Amino acid sequence: MSTGGAQVEPFYAVEINRLANERSRHGLPVIHMEVGQPSAGAPHAAIEAGHRALAGSPQGYWESSLLRDRIAALYGERYGLGVDAARVMLTMGASGALVLSLALLFEWGSRVAVARPGYPAHRNVLRALGLEAVELDCGLETRFQPTAGMIAALEPAPAGLILTSPSNPTGTMIEGAGLQQLADVCRKRGIRIISDETYHGITYGLPAHSILEFENDAVVVNSFSKYWCMTGWRLGWAVVPEALVEAMSRYSANLFLAPPTLAQHVALVAMDERAELEGHVATYARNRELLMTALPQLGIARMAPVDGAFYIYADISHLTGDSLAWCRELLDSTGVALNTGRDFDAIHGGNFIRLSFAVSPAEIQMALELLDGWLRNRRNQ
Repeated sequence: MSTGGAQVEPFYAVEINRLANERSRHGLPVIHMEVGQPSAGAPHAAIEAGHRALAGSPQGYWESSLLRDRIAALYGERYGLGVDAARVMLTMGASGALVLSLALLFEWGSRVAVARPGYPAHRNVLRALGLEAVELDCGLETRFQPTAGMIAALEPAPAGLILTSPSNPTGTMIEGAGLQQLADVCRKRGIRIISDETYHGITYGLPAHSILEFENDAVVVNSFSKYWCMTGWRLGWAVVPEALVEAMSRYSANLFLAPPTLAQHVALVAMDERAELEGHVATYARNRELLMTALPQLGIARMAPVDGAFYIYADISHLTGDSLAWCRELLDSTGVALNTGRDFDAIHGGNFIRLSFAVSPAEIQMALELLDGWLRNRRNQ
């Protein structure tokens, strides 16, 4: 049956996750490296605060002014920026922040540039809202990130640009000089920037820069899902220019009423549980090293530079041209669940896979052993 809305593409990670969960229901082992979520939960002290809030406060519509203040303070701690708490909008995850930002900023039919490969929900939400995704073909030569030159060459200029640094799926970052150049060309051409900074806090060298260091009128979206390990709590935020605060508040109230009350209580405590959270990042760093050392030994050597996030985006074109079928076969044979690059790139994604390493080192080691045996068997067939 046809629908009246825009047609959006499948989210293959969800399909592979469904197959993996079906395997688990039949008592078969699975190593979940297909979805972008930490295997750890929210910090222990935050969960305890959640128990107290659940027992002692009504769970009605509510927005925490204390949480907005704490998020504003984060921009001083991480980036040396002074952000007024009034500019912080609490949202239903970064996804809610993205929907609100796109709906507020752009008229029906507007063109918004996005990187390819890139997070599929960016282009799909654009289409669902009647906007046109202008895909920028980003390869290894630009570290899978858009450049100021790409934006300068677009004719006509798009109304907007979505940046993601660190990136999902590649984990690459845009250095400060690159962000400055992007901000300059967008300002010159009247292009509104939305910066998805969901993976800030999870880096393996230099810290990530916020676009707000270079363009105060940009819109930032972020989430408690990744660094704070609160994926299922569905809580995020947007930082918007002062001139958009009132309009964004109206949009938010009409589309979502308020973000989850209990999640706000938990997040406020989670923000200061730095030792536990940095322990998770240290685990990701160990997993990253394990994979970057072992995968080339298995014949998977062409990978995006992993500056941040918890993904490896690997070229397997020498093994298959259909990475979705390859991932399904791997899951069925071994229980190792990976994601196809088709989620992130409809043109070249059949040649790539994405591995999420936000699991335990023991699971990484087991996955490598299973993948090694499976690849050996395939070569011998």
